[in-house]
Amino acid sequence: MKGDEFLLVKEVAARLRVAPNTVRAWAASGKLTEYRHPVNNYRLFKRGDVEALLRKIEDPTPMAPPPKRGSRSR
Repeated sequence: MKGDEFLLVKEVAARLRVAPNTVRAWAASGKLTEYRHPVNNYRLFKRGDVEALLRKIEDPTPMAPPPKRGSRSR
């Protein structure tokens, strides 16, 4: 493992501007892939995965507008 390929929870949180517990929750839900350090079992995240998620957060795909409702006749 190269030292600069992986980030710790607090580094990811700072990069994404969220709380460390949010990073852990995203890992638990599968939104962000988590790896474990073989010696100390710390959570690690690939820098590329974090950058991809950051791009998704900063430039989300626009949602389709809600369908227009016709006016009611009374």
